[in-house]
Amino acid sequence: MQKLRIHYLQHVPFEGLGSIAEWVSLHEHHLTATKFFTDSTLPEPAEIDWLIIMGGPMGAYDEKKYDWLASEKQLIKNAIQSGKTVIGICLGAQLIAEILGAKVYLNPHKEIGWFPIQLSEEGIANKLFKGLSKTLTVFHWHGDTFDLPTNATLIASSEACKNQAFLYNEKVIGLQFHFEMTEAALQKMIENGNEELVPGSFIQTAERILNNRNLIENNKGVLFDLLDRLASQ
Repeated sequence: MQKLRIHYLQHVPFEGLGSIAEWVSLHEHHLTATKFFTDSTLPEPAEIDWLIIMGGPMGAYDEKKYDWLASEKQLIKNAIQSGKTVIGICLGAQLIAEILGAKVYLNPHKEIGWFPIQLSEEGIANKLFKGLSKTLTVFHWHGDTFDLPTNATLIASSEACKNQAFLYNEKVIGLQFHFEMTEAALQKMIENGNEELVPGSFIQTAERILNNRNLIENNKGVLFDLLDRLASQ
């Protein structure tokens, strides 16, 4: 596997790379980061091979509140246009969708906890996702959703949220959910978002979320397979 220059964008201290960091270390890729809560310096697309955009409680439309969002969006746009591999998780997926011309908005339901997603027929047939179970139980924590960008392929949906994963130009992936969860990351998410854990059709209690942490290892395996396939393209 070629050694990659991977840069990730982190929006808040409690939503980092999770198990992606383990995959990067395993393959000895070069890793750099922009952590907007401490420094908003961004690389040029020519300096990186992959761009990974993490989640966060802000919205893709919150540029007036977070002045670095405009420059972040420009980097993502430039990376896509330069043919880089771009992966967006939760907020990251929403930012990619907006840059590709789709609308980002409040979902009818907040989706917080371990809920199943169903792969589309196109997802099952795609070389990056081929062989995966048609139904996967993954971790969610989001209130926003997005329309499917033009020319993107819908990969997965859930009962609460139609557009859970999409693929654009075989190198740009948006994941509304969190394959990358670790037990420590799960605990941090709960500690920092505890006020959102109110009764709802698609909101689980902290206890139920933690009781399902046995799902983390399977999610990591699926994520590592996906990253391996992306890296071998």
